[in-house]
Amino acid sequence: MAPTSTPQTPFGRVLTAMVTPFTADGALDLDGAQRLAAHLVDSGNDGLIVNGTTGESPTTTDAEKAELVRAVVEAVGARAHVVAGCSTNDTRHSVELARAAEQAGAHGLLAVTPYYSKPPQEGLYRHFTAIADATDSPVMLYDIPGRSGVPINTDTMIRLADHPRIVANKDAKGDLGRASWAIAQTGLAWYSGDDMLNLPLLSVGAVGFVSVVGHVVAPELRAMLDAHLSGDTRKATEIHQKLLPVFTGMFRTQGVMTTKAALTLQGLPAGPLRLPLVGLTEAETEQLKRDLAAGGVQL
Repeated sequence: MAPTSTPQTPFGRVLTAMVTPFTADGALDLDGAQRLAAHLVDSGNDGLIVNGTTGESPTTTDAEKAELVRAVVEAVGARAHVVAGCSTNDTRHSVELARAAEQAGAHGLLAVTPYYSKPPQEGLYRHFTAIADATDSPVMLYDIPGRSGVPINTDTMIRLADHPRIVANKDAKGDLGRASWAIAQTGLAWYSGDDMLNLPLLSVGAVGFVSVVGHVVAPELRAMLDAHLSGDTRKATEIHQKLLPVFTGMFRTQGVMTTKAALTLQGLPAGPLRLPLVGLTEAETEQLKRDLAAGGVQL
């Protein structure tokens, strides 16, 4: 059973894009995934993204993706929205992944802009529409031109918002002006996909976050959001500024690498990475420790 949602917050407000724990020999660690998912929800997340980029989706198999969805839904499905990444740069494959995620129990789908291929806006429109047509699940778009090479233009976003199952957007475009216009014109539930811009995006109409640092500071993110919603902008700003070292430190290098290192430092399930990602160097780990400590994270 999925947790309660509203049209304004279809996937909750504080979501973490969860890493995929692996065992020491690199196999999928389903027990670790369930323990990590439960910890994240206990810490203040009301949603989890699985099989996203932070979940190393490029290096997990279709079967592993379905197994992971089932495991996480079993662990937290009554308490948190479990949203499954499903989009690749192959529309037919993306449709297959969307259907498999729904069958595995996902409460929603995350569809990223097709990467590397650099399709035109009409191609983006047809890609996302095909995914939304394939299941009965609500869809969150994911606009991240820094990785995909192509933005979802506001006009395209407006067209996509007409689809009854396209209900939200994860914004990692880093453009508050474009976000302001798109929020006003589309009516989509807007989620910050860039931790440094979590608070600024709230100020122009975002409803919540899809976070990476939520692995380690979910209570603080929740407190910042609650302060903003209650009108206590001073407190929200104070929390934002306190977290600046965490926002910076978790992205000094590739975010999955730092996140798994941070979780390991806290004794939480993470495990190794699959190539081409690699573990942090000793120097990088020491810098991460300093950054997290400066932001108040206990290790």
